[in-house]
Amino acid sequence: MTGRAAYDGGMTALVGILLAICGLVIGFLIGRRTTRSGPAAPARTAPAPGPTIADLLQRVFRATDQGLAVLSKHGDVVLHNARAGELGLVVENRADSRAAAAAEQVQRRGNPVAVDLSPLDRRARRPSAVLAQVRPLGDGFAMVEAADTSDAVRLEATRRDFVANVSHELKTPVGAMGLLAEAVLDAADDPAEVRRFGTKILNESTRMGNLVTELIALSRLTGAERLPEMYTVDIDEVVNESLSRAKLSAEAAGIAISVDESSGLEVQGDPALLVTALSNLLENAIAYSRSDASVSVTRRVVDDWVEIAVTDRGIGIAPEHQKRVFERFFRVDPARSRATGGTGLGLAIVKHVLANHGGEVRLWSRPGTGSTFTMRLPATAVTAPRGIEEAAAAAPVGGTT
Repeated sequence: MTGRAAYDGGMTALVGILLAICGLVIGFLIGRRTTRSGPAAPARTAPAPGPTIADLLQRVFRATDQGLAVLSKHGDVVLHNARAGELGLVVENRADSRAAAAAEQVQRRGNPVAVDLSPLDRRARRPSAVLAQVRPLGDGFAMVEAADTSDAVRLEATRRDFVANVSHELKTPVGAMGLLAEAVLDAADDPAEVRRFGTKILNESTRMGNLVTELIALSRLTGAERLPEMYTVDIDEVVNESLSRAKLSAEAAGIAISVDESSGLEVQGDPALLVTALSNLLENAIAYSRSDASVSVTRRVVDDWVEIAVTDRGIGIAPEHQKRVFERFFRVDPARSRATGGTGLGLAIVKHVLANHGGEVRLWSRPGTGSTFTMRLPATAVTAPRGIEEAAAAAPVGGTT
């Protein structure tokens, strides 16, 4: 009985499969018949041909930011893009003589070479520094790839100047401390002289410490280090803390500082950095003001910008120097700056603090009348307030220029 039942089951399954196959065949035939008897199907449109590989390469050749040119072994221009003309690689369909000579050399030796294509005439209206690589293509042709390296050259020059300035600024107090130490040793039996030279050593060490601190602060502001998080900052707190830091300097110089009424203004930023920037402006105003003069601090809102202005009635800044006062180590009067203990970095720090807050610092000045430095910050408030005291430990030491 068991074998029979299995057989019957197998037959039932086979019949089911056959019926299913028949159903598929019948359905297919009916579908074909219906299709034939119905309206004619529209003819399929052939897809439009896309760009060829040659077209894409030509587009890349034209769109690249590098100047590209293919030269023959005789230096003739076979192919070039518009950027090659902008960089001076190809002028009036003729290759720069330096590029042509390099292409000829590449054909002889078979090795890529670099060539400087910077304009010989500084009045030329194109990038001041252009560097090209010349590579052999075979069959008597060479590829020249030219790039604008003006920014890299400018940054390298800035780096060299910065290193030279730092070396000079550090060398001065270090040398002075060495000489003063020798003077102390020679005057060991004279307490008054020891005290006098010791005071000078202390002043020089303080100056060097301020310089190193401000170099570190400037490095953080201009480098890859992550900046502090932004919080809602009370402008009145920033002003009050900055005035507190500048109080001793103002009293020693006989300068009176006047402040407008509390404003209740808020900005998004880091309170420690904003206090550092405003303190530097105050110290700078005090250092370059005459005795018994006055310095004022005002706050206001102008077109969604919060402005904090520091105005002095000092010696002022000549127009030719006003664009440079925010450069590192630039001093209008080096002797006066060193006499006041300035590092030459104060205004550079102000500039970068404001830039990192999405703002700017502006200057108005007239020789013999005075100067006004204005910190401008976007008037955007956020949550999570943070007090000045909480951030004071992270604040870099301020200083004059």
